[in-house]
Amino acid sequence: MKNYIKLFTASTLLILSSCSNDFLDTTPVTEKVSENFYRTPKDALEGLVSIYDVLQQEGGWAGFQMITEEASDDCFGGFGTADGIGVLDWDRFKNSSDPEMNNVVWQTCYKGIYRANVLLENLDKVNWGTDTALKTKYEAEARFLRAHFHFELARIFGDIVPLDHTISTSEFNSPRVAPEVTYALIANDLKFAAANLGTENYSQVGNPNYGRITKWAAEAYIAKAFLFYTDYYDKTDLAGVITKTEAITSINDVVNNSGHALIADYSRLWLAASLANYAGEGNTEMVWAIRYNGSGKGDWNLHEGNRLSVLIAPRGGNIGRYAYGWGGLTVTPSLYNAYEVGDTRRDATIINFAGEGLNFDPAPNKRDQRQYTGYAWKKYCPVTNEAGVADVTANGGNFQIDNVEDYAVIRFSDVLLMAAELNLGTNAGFAKTCLDNVRDRAFQNATHRVAATLPNIMKERQLELALEGQRYFDLIRQSPALAKAAIDNVNSDSQFNVTFRTETLGLFALPQSQIVLSNGAIKQNPGW
Repeated sequence: MKNYIKLFTASTLLILSSCSNDFLDTTPVTEKVSENFYRTPKDALEGLVSIYDVLQQEGGWAGFQMITEEASDDCFGGFGTADGIGVLDWDRFKNSSDPEMNNVVWQTCYKGIYRANVLLENLDKVNWGTDTALKTKYEAEARFLRAHFHFELARIFGDIVPLDHTISTSEFNSPRVAPEVTYALIANDLKFAAANLGTENYSQVGNPNYGRITKWAAEAYIAKAFLFYTDYYDKTDLAGVITKTEAITSINDVVNNSGHALIADYSRLWLAASLANYAGEGNTEMVWAIRYNGSGKGDWNLHEGNRLSVLIAPRGGNIGRYAYGWGGLTVTPSLYNAYEVGDTRRDATIINFAGEGLNFDPAPNKRDQRQYTGYAWKKYCPVTNEAGVADVTANGGNFQIDNVEDYAVIRFSDVLLMAAELNLGTNAGFAKTCLDNVRDRAFQNATHRVAATLPNIMKERQLELALEGQRYFDLIRQSPALAKAAIDNVNSDSQFNVTFRTETLGLFALPQSQIVLSNGAIKQNPGW
């Protein structure tokens, strides 16, 4: 399909009416379309960058990062009373008055899948010369990204329509398929990426390939997909494509050979927690992150900045070192209290307004903060110029859309905890070492170690990876009953009451527009 727009005037139509069919069928020479674009490696790189570009659109209002954190037991809905009650629906598992509440995720992920498929289908048209290895590398990156977008859709919606090609009009009403079909595509894409990407560690700023997919990211993602699929669907392998032994081999390879490592001080991972001591986005712990920058300079048509940052920042104006935002996703007291005394991660992860001597008045005529708990996100929170670090506006950007902190998708601590979980039954000593490394860093000593058991590992995942998009899926992959026990909240103040509905199986509601557009081929998820 040619994706361009032609503008015709009346005289243009008269001219065209006298032209031959050959003229009308000629591929346009002034537009970039698939028929004339994919000719050089540079063209292919532009196509690859266009897939990466979709990642930056996952944050922001109703995006994957926002709604999955809100659904977890780590956050309430928050925001302000003027923002309407519908913003709390992800937290309360309600049938929303907005039937399109999850359409942002659906459209964003399928946009990424479409762009990946376009590139993959046109790689053979490129004149690669003797550099066929570059073609394989681009294919591996595109397939990884396609797997990533499919995985996000599958975790949120369950059965989806997996696409390994750009579809024709006859396929517009395709039904959803069984999960093993989708996960087989995910697994094969990740295996290809892991087998065909080099062993370079791209995590260091200054590397011209900084931020791109690596073999290590692909191997870590294999473990992530394996754990979710086998747990949630009670299977022994990843859709018949990847065995547990293969998943263990992949994650152990990342632990032992990737060159990634924990940085010594957890707080230095997050700008607002460390300021001048910030380790930077390219620190060795980042196995893969979604990159953001402020180059948009206030252009709302671009998606260069981290839009999640403004959603979770304190409402009603700057306070202390923290720049202001919408006050969304207030942190639950249960998460704050889950940290033991001496655990350095708590104060690096969460703003404690009273504990930090900050006078935050949530009243409607003050900051208008709904569901005020006394706690907010420190991870990803933007900072003010007064904090000694140049803020977004100082660089000519818009505080709403140009925040720059990268969003961590896979950190090395996540790798260690996945390795601990996967090795429990076969290599208990290695599992214990992986868990110990995470806890030793958290407490800055070796006196807080615990037994390497599944409950302990899952608890550690909550504390280590809090507010990083992991918790909700760690809960539902264990069981809907366990998710309900963690998420349900009964409070004397009814605004904090939350009831997880097990009949949903932890899945989100499909956008109503997609059900309608499918002409009945797609049915709504259970419980919605």
